[in-house]
Amino acid sequence: MSNNIEIKNAIIKKAIITTDESHMLSAWLELDYGGSFQAFGWYKLYTPKPWAGHSISSIAGHFIYSCMEIADVVNWEDLKGKTIRVKSERTKIHAIGHITKDIWFEPAVDFKEIWEEM
Repeated sequence: MSNNIEIKNAIIKKAIITTDESHMLSAWLELDYGGSFQAFGWYKLYTPKPWAGHSISSIAGHFIYSCMEIADVVNWEDLKGKTIRVKSERTKIHAIGHITKDIWFEPAVDFKEIWEEM
């Protein structure tokens, strides 16, 4: 740690989960120090198919990314109001799908191996 590190208060002005132009899932916070701003985060949380390094090693990352992909949004906050398709029965939704493309997210299938190991 550097001797120049200080502790100060900040207000979170924005909390963003995005896929931006890289199509990698990332999250960041915009912090306000009272007139000056700084971003915290922007770490790669999930690498989707067909990128090298793709794996479902993060259930949270895969779930968030898949919901955004199905709704065709790049920011989590833009999900509200989007139309999607749903595979369901009376008591359970099994999968969600893109409204015009043949893209489906079915957690029981995608997470089967991970859940069996838990």
